[in-house]
Amino acid sequence: MTNEEAASLIQKLRERELESYRVSKDDFLLFRAVLTKQEDFLSFRGNAQHRGDVIYTYEPGWTK
Repeated sequence: MTNEEAASLIQKLRERELESYRVSKDDFLLFRAVLTKQEDFLSFRGNAQHRGDVIYTYEPGWTK
């Protein structure tokens, strides 16, 4: 995964083109680095899975 691919996936989650996206253990650090630079970073929810994968969803307001 590249920074551009991660940014594109984040945008698709934000625009509801994707309901969720599973990030593999190998891509996690790169994806998270791009994600944490987003203004609405706290609207993304990561759910840890078995073997290190994380499923991300876009849920504005879930932290409140």
